[in-house]
Amino acid sequence: ALVIDPNRNFDQYLALVAQEEFQITAITETHIHADFASGAQELAERTGAELYLSDEGDGDWKYQFAEQANATLVHDGDTFNIGNITFEVMHTPGHTPEHISFILTDTLVADKAMGIFTGDFVFVGDVGRPDLLETAAGMKGMMERGARQLYGSLQRFKALPDHLQVWPGHGAGSACGKALGAVPQSTVGYEKLFNWTLNVGSEAEFVKQVTADQPEPPSYFKVMKRINKEGVPRLNDATEPARLASTIFQHELESGLKIVDTRPVEAYAAGHIPGTINIPLGKSFITWAGWLLPYDAPFALIVDEANIERSMLDLRLIGLDEIKGYWTPDVINQWDEGLSKIEQITAVTAKELLDRGEITILDVRGSAEYKEGHVPEAVHIPLGYLEDRLDEVPDNKLLVVHCLSGFRSSIAASILDAHGHAPIANLVGGYQAWAAAGGSIERGVKETEAMVS
Repeated sequence: ALVIDPNRNFDQYLALVAQEEFQITAITETHIHADFASGAQELAERTGAELYLSDEGDGDWKYQFAEQANATLVHDGDTFNIGNITFEVMHTPGHTPEHISFILTDTLVADKAMGIFTGDFVFVGDVGRPDLLETAAGMKGMMERGARQLYGSLQRFKALPDHLQVWPGHGAGSACGKALGAVPQSTVGYEKLFNWTLNVGSEAEFVKQVTADQPEPPSYFKVMKRINKEGVPRLNDATEPARLASTIFQHELESGLKIVDTRPVEAYAAGHIPGTINIPLGKSFITWAGWLLPYDAPFALIVDEANIERSMLDLRLIGLDEIKGYWTPDVINQWDEGLSKIEQITAVTAKELLDRGEITILDVRGSAEYKEGHVPEAVHIPLGYLEDRLDEVPDNKLLVVHCLSGFRSSIAASILDAHGHAPIANLVGGYQAWAAAGGSIERGVKETEAMVS
C-alpha cells in the first residue's frame, strides 16, 4: 500500500492496512502542507516504508529533512511502482512551488491511466489557493507568481484525458480554497465543464479572480509550513497530558495559562469560569484552536473524560503538542468565585436597540462575507484577528457580537469576556437572523475598512 499525504493520526492507517492485510511500503506527499502537521516522515520510520518527496520548486521550499529521512526525491515525469500500480509524477505548481500530482495506471489491466491524485492542485469545482506563501508565510510577491504558475498547471490538466478520475486532497470546508465541492472525487472531463477555474478566458483574468476574496488563512498555517518543511516533531516524544487537580486551577489561570473550555457554546454562555475562552469540540475545533492557541507556550483544556482522546488527537493534527493537562467540567461546578455568563440577544431586540443608538455591532466574519453584506456602521474584525486587535473594540455601549449563524461570535464573545470587556452580548442566529428580521444591510466595503479588515 501507498499512503499519500498522511497526517499524524497513524492509527487510522495502521488499522486499515491490518484489516485489509496490506503492508505500507511507500509514503508520499503532494506538497509541503499548511493546514496540518505532516505524518509522512514518522509514519515512514514506523513502517520502514520508502518515502517519496518532491524535489521541484525553488530552494526556499525544499524538504530540509529529506536527506536525514533517506527520502527518494522525485521530479516531473518520474515514475515508481507499488505492485502493479504505476505512479507518474506531474509537477503542478501554483498552490505551492513544489506541488506534485500523481497519475495512476493499473498496469495489470490497462496501459492507459485511470486517475490522478491532485492534492491541493485541483479540487472538485475549485483549485488550491495560490496566495498562502504570501498571506500565511509572509513571502512577498508570491501570490501573483503562484497564480500564474497555477494557470500554467491548469493548462496541462486540461490536456489530460476526460476519463481520468480526479482524487483531490480536500473537500468542502477546507481553507485551502474558496469554493470546494463536497463530493470526494470527480473526473477531468467533469471539471473541464464545471470547474470555474478551467473556464476563465485569459491568464490575467484568472490571476485576478483566483486571488480575490480568498478567506483569511488561519495563523497556524505559517507554523505548519515551517515545521512541515523543516521536519515535524515526533509524537513518540510527546508526553500524555495529565488530569489536573481542581485546587491549582485558579493559580494556573492567574499565572497566565490559557485555558480552553471545550463545552458547547450554550453551556459556556450559561456559566463559565472568568478568564477561560470557549472553543467547542466539533468540526471547527481544529481551525479555531490553531488560530487562538499558542505554539510557544503551554495551554490546558476543560473537557469531558469521553472527549479527551479526541481533543488531544485534533490538537496534535496541527502540531499543538504543548498541552499542559486538562480539567473535567466538574471544576466549573466547584468554582466558588462566581461564574460569568454571555447574554444572548435576538435580532429583533438588537434591531430596536441599534435604532435607538444603544448598542455597537461587532462583526467577526471574514472579509469576503462582510463585503457581501453587513450591518451598517458595524465594527469589522475577523475572529482570528480579534485578540490582537482588542484596542479597536469600542467599550462605550453594549457590544453585540455576530457572525453568520452565531458560532464564531460565541467564541469571540468568550475572548472579549476573558479580557474583561463588558458589557457584551451574542446575537442569536447571527447575520442570517438579522437579515431575516429585516435589519438594515450594506454591501461592499469602504477603502479604509478594507485596509484594517
